[in-house]
Formats: sequence, C-alpha cells, structure tokens
Amino acid sequence: MKQFLTANGLKRRVLIVDDELINRELLGAMLSQTFEIDFAADGEEAMAALMQPEAAYSLILLDLMMPKLDGFEVIRRCQTDESLRRVPIIVMTSEKSAEVRSIRMGAADFITKPYDMPEVILARCERIIELSEDKSIIRSTERDKVSGLYTRGYFFAYIRRMLPLPTPMDALVLNIDRFHMINELFGREEGDRVLSCFGALIRELLTRIRGIACRSESDTFFLFCERQEDYEEAVALMQQKLAEQARSRSLRLRAGIYACENLSDDPELWFSRAKAVCDRIRGQYGALTARYNSELYERTMLHERLIGDVNDAIRNGDFVVYFQPKYRIQGDRPVLASAEALIRWIHPELGFISPGEFIPLFENNGLIRQVDHYVWQKASEQIRRWRDTYGLSVPVSVNVSRVDIMDPELENKLCAIRNECALSPSDLLLEITESAYSDSADRLISVINSLRDKGFRIEMDDFGSGYSSLNMLTEIPIDVLKLDMQFIRRMLLDEKSLMLVKLVMDIAGFLKVPVVAEGVEEEAQLTALREMGCDIVQGYYFSPPLPAERFGELIEKECQRRAENHDHH
Repeated sequence: MKQFLTANGLKRRVLIVDDELINRELLGAMLSQTFEIDFAADGEEAMAALMQPEAAYSLILLDLMMPKLDGFEVIRRCQTDESLRRVPIIVMTSEKSAEVRSIRMGAADFITKPYDMPEVILARCERIIELSEDKSIIRSTERDKVSGLYTRGYFFAYIRRMLPLPTPMDALVLNIDRFHMINELFGREEGDRVLSCFGALIRELLTRIRGIACRSESDTFFLFCERQEDYEEAVALMQQKLAEQARSRSLRLRAGIYACENLSDDPELWFSRAKAVCDRIRGQYGALTARYNSELYERTMLHERLIGDVNDAIRNGDFVVYFQPKYRIQGDRPVLASAEALIRWIHPELGFISPGEFIPLFENNGLIRQVDHYVWQKASEQIRRWRDTYGLSVPVSVNVSRVDIMDPELENKLCAIRNECALSPSDLLLEITESAYSDSADRLISVINSLRDKGFRIEMDDFGSGYSSLNMLTEIPIDVLKLDMQFIRRMLLDEKSLMLVKLVMDIAGFLKVPVVAEGVEEEAQLTALREMGCDIVQGYYFSPPLPAERFGELIEKECQRRAENHDHH
C-alpha cells in the first residue's frame, strides 16, 4: 500500500468534519493507515482546529449538513483565508444540488454517502492531495518570490498559449532607473521592499488594463497587455506611488512600448524591441515612455550592421585617421604645435559614417578598444613617416577611452607601438576624457601614474563638461587641460561662459599646465583666448581635420617658415 508521507517522513494530516460519530469512525477506519487523522463534530470545531498554529492539513473531508456552522460556511471561510485556501476540501453529501454548489464555491471534489467503497474513497483522497501539492509546487515556481509576478519562463509560456488574440496587444518593458542606488544606499532588504511594492502597483494596473506581467531581471519588468492609446499617465501615477512608498523620493520609471502586430514573430523579439526603446530613454528626464518605431528599427539594424563590420573595417583600412592641427598662439604668429588624431569610417557600402554614430555604440559594447588600438598604430606610423619626410616631429594626441583604462595590457600595447615606430616619449600624447575620471578614479590614477613613468604625456579632454570635481585635479597628474568646446562656442555670447573659461585658465595657471581650447571658429574667440593666456587652440578657424597627405602640406609650410626665420637671424 502506498505510504503518503511528508518531506520529514511523517504521515500527511487529514481533518474529518462530520456531526455523526458513526460517519467519523467509518472514514477514520478507511484512512488512518495512510494518513494522520483528526476529527471535528461540527463547523465551529473544524474552524478552531484549522486555525491552530501547528495545523498543517493536507486535506479536509467535510460534511455539508451540520449544526452551529454548516459545511458551506466552512468552505466560504476557508476560501477567504490565504493560508486555508490552499488546503483542498472534499465534501460529503447525498444531495446532487449541494455537490454542484460546493464545487462552485471552491471544493475540490465530492464523495457520496453512504461510504460503501473504501478503496475508491482512499484513492480519491490520495489523488486530490497529489493534485493540490503539484499545483502548489507550480505556484511556487511560476511566481517571482520578491515581486509576486510571474517568472520570465512562465510569462513567455503563457503568452504563447494565449496567442492568437482577438484584441491588439502591446509589449511593455518597465524599468526602475538607477535602482542599484537603492541597494547601495539602503541595503538589499529595502531594495526588495521597493520591488515588492512595484509588483503590487503592476498588479493594480492590470486590474484596469487586461494582461499579464513578470519580473524579467533585477529592476526590469515585462507587461503583455491590451493596447492603450497612451501609457504616460499610468506610468507617472505608478512612479508617484512608488516614490511615496520607497525611501528614495528621486525614484524614476521608464517604459518602452512595442505594438505586437506581427503574430508570427517570437514574443521574445517583441520584448527585446520594447527594451531597446526603454534603454534609449535612460537618463532623459523629460520622457517616461517611448514607442518603438520604424526609424528606431532601422537604427537598431544599422547598429547591428556596424558591430558586425568592425573587424572587416580594421582589416581593409576603411577606418581612416584624420589629423586636426593645433597651433600655439602666444607669439608673433600662430605656430603649428601638434595634432589630434580623429577617426573617420568610410564604409564600402554605407559611405561616410559619423563618429557620433559609431563611437558611443562601440564604447558601450567594448569594441572601442580595437578601434582605439588601430588609431594608435596608424597615428604612430604617420608621425614616423612625417619625421622621415620633413625632418620634423609633430606630436599627435590619441584618445584613450574608459574601456582602455580597464585593459591590463594597456601600457604594454602603447609602449610596443611607440618602440616599433621609434618614437620619442613626447611624440604620442594621450587624451583621456573627463567622464573616465568619474567612472573608476582609483584605477585611473594608478594607470596614469604608470603611463607618465613611461614618459607619456596626459591630456584631460572635455574639461568642464560636467563630470569633474576640482578635487580630482589635485589627485590626478595631468600635463595638459583641454577645454570643452561648448564653452568656447558660448564664450562671447554670455558672461557666465566667459567667466568659466577665465576660471579654467586660472586653475591651469595654478597647476602650471598649458590649456588647449578646441572648437575655435572665429577671430574674436582667438583674440579673447590669447588675451586670457591660452597656449594652444584647434578648430575650423585654422583648419578642419585633414587626411595625412594634406596635413603633410601644413608641416612643409611650417618647415619653410622656420627655415626663413633661421635665414633672417
């Protein structure tokens, strides 16, 4: 005979509720070898037994016609109690109409009186307990423990089962912006509490718009729901309620929406598109929601294409290094001092691709490391070529991105290129953007110190673009400050920008480092910068970025001038 035991080896407990002693004893005799049996003589006794703290019943056998509290009332009370609702009830009756009513109220099965088939009764009890426990296991795996929403696997399984649907549906991806800050500031427990609150808010939303939801990963939630005209108001309301319930008032939500038109597409694809839009509005404080459209689709496809074509572009030389000249301006005439290496992509099929398109993309996925390495190599070879041709070394600044800073081989790679092209330490200048300083300051300081020990000179690029603290300048050793071009553009338009430029000049004077101003386009800007004591400028006033051959012509002119000056002296 099958033994029905709990996980710790005990028999499962069954509560038999009947006001007739003979019925209680009959059922007890049939079931007591398989189960641990408790008895109750009426509904009130049954509820008292069920409410005991240690009451862990696997099944209730319930007579319907009893004094004090009848079986229907016991079913109703069990159904309204979260913990009792999970205990299956088999009703015992001889009335057909009562069977239907009790099943509708939530009973799992019924046994008809008289009890003349013990094997059938035992088998039904075992079957109902098994079904109930299977259901309980499924319930525990289909729900995310923290938010109470579906887990990702069940969510997609249910969507596939629901399709095709007669009503138009949307895929929504909801994200809590900068959620990691909650965990960092208030601890994991508070983070889980916020996620639980958010799960409740999503369930509340789904009472108004029909659909299902899951927690996909830590702070990202998926909703599959009937199409709405607009979600902005619903998301704004959820954001407001979440901020009230959380300890962080600055909590922000964002939502990406994809209209599920093509039902032959895989549902995972709908949500990856909705997520792409959701990611695009990260940090955009005006926008709570954004919809996926064909323009975004084309952009996504372009990005996929560019990522796929990087290695070919490096191999075939489709990346071309241009050079923008920098001039010293503190003298009788501007003198060519150095250059900045800038990358251009001439794609064999797509034509010219803007650096503004591919550089942020490659910085996000780490491919910038390969591109930077290519630029360092080409720029170094060009410095050597110019020196061999004109007898003049023109230093070139190359960009070192925040991804490069994390590369343990960074110094070895730069030194190898420098040695291979027989350059002096002052020939290759390294530009590090100011934003890299805020990302991982400790790592950066040690890398910069190490590079300077090897003779490299460090330029801080985009200084003043909003990330830095002045304190950082005292910690990080730099050789040149490069002023963000936005300041130069606004310098003569408003007093505040002019004061900021003067302030940076004072800071540089205090640190005893030269300043490079980029983006100089007008003579008035040049004059103002010279008067303030700026050392070096670059920009369209002198020249746009040029291919290597055209830049060679500038070096040639510079050599001629120097020769003429030498003759005069």
